[in-house]
Amino acid sequence: MAASQIYAMLMDYPGNVTVKIDGIAASAASVIAMAATTVLMAPTALLMVHNPLTIAIGDSEEMRKAIGMLDEVKEAIINSYEIKTGLPRDQLSNLMDAETWLSAHKAIELGFADGMLLDEKRQSSVTGASGVGTYAFSRRAVTNSLLDKVKPKITPDPPGIPIASLDKRLSLMSH
Repeated sequence: MAASQIYAMLMDYPGNVTVKIDGIAASAASVIAMAATTVLMAPTALLMVHNPLTIAIGDSEEMRKAIGMLDEVKEAIINSYEIKTGLPRDQLSNLMDAETWLSAHKAIELGFADGMLLDEKRQSSVTGASGVGTYAFSRRAVTNSLLDKVKPKITPDPPGIPIASLDKRLSLMSH
């Protein structure tokens, strides 16, 4: 249900939304990705679609209710895939029944993705100066950005008073 809420929020967003799949978008993550204006996948990324799952307990009537609920959830998931891909519902249902793993090329071919994330080294020769499709994730840049935010801020010495002088004055006060 959380995936459905995230999907709806992204669909309601008035601007363009780009989802970059750099590893795996499986299960609910594949539904969330369908809300994007543009879905880009790394050459090594995978997108996986499958039937919804649940755990049920109870008598035969409770089991029938669980089956009915799963059937409705599947229809809702197919809605998101159909809007993005334009594929027929029965084809999408068959992909889900088979628990289908899609490479970036296959996802693009079927309409689940719009393009490939590319290495910046290849950007100019493949995508041109616009940079569309650039693979922009850098673990080092993310780590450095986080460290910059959490490291203590060091303020310079007050103008005109050396810190050593302040330390000496403070030590005189304690005696």
